[in-house]
Amino acid sequence: MPVLYTVGQWTVAPALRIGWRPDVEGLDNVPETGGLIFAGNHLSVADEIFLGAVLQKRKVAFWAKSDYFTGKGPTGLFFRTLMTGLGAIPVNREGGRAALSAFDAAIPHLQGGGTVCVYPEGTRSPDGRLYRGRTGVARLALAAGVPIIPVGNIGTDKIQPTGQLLPKFKRGEVKIRIGEPISVEKWQGAEQTSTAAREITDVVMAAIQKMTGQEYVPRYAPKRVES
Repeated sequence: MPVLYTVGQWTVAPALRIGWRPDVEGLDNVPETGGLIFAGNHLSVADEIFLGAVLQKRKVAFWAKSDYFTGKGPTGLFFRTLMTGLGAIPVNREGGRAALSAFDAAIPHLQGGGTVCVYPEGTRSPDGRLYRGRTGVARLALAAGVPIIPVGNIGTDKIQPTGQLLPKFKRGEVKIRIGEPISVEKWQGAEQTSTAAREITDVVMAAIQKMTGQEYVPRYAPKRVES
């Protein structure tokens, strides 16, 4: 089982808030206590960086592909340090028992009042559009009995496009929109079917699309070749 880090408010967060000055709306929608899942669109590695920086009152654990923890050389060292500092949970995207271990690690963390951030698209958008969400976020919320808070990231792909190691210094380019909590209570109790998970995920993706204004693509994002 992977180690679950909950560093959230890492040491460079104040510098990011002051230097890049991200425009944030909806912080009042984040409860100060209790387990919850943040579910956002995924444009850039910077999505994790800035969400962790603006959520000053909550520590957030992130799911991140396991490749970020196994890279070689200076770039590999950078991403290992960054993901550990962000509180990332390694996820094996090949599936099977290795992938489920991340799911298992998150449930007690959420039930204990912690928070997790998930990107339902499963990968960064290849073209800036919003792709169909995978149902893991809904299944996790149902298993842990916690709400989902939709997050809309805007502009992160402009300051840190794919392949760029560090974010460009552009003040006010990043906008983060935080929506109202989505309760999964009405889907609980009876048999938790794939239909319920699909319905919850579609509700979450619709909320994200409303905040970001992205064109929605009703299919899963294609796998991309990472640099």
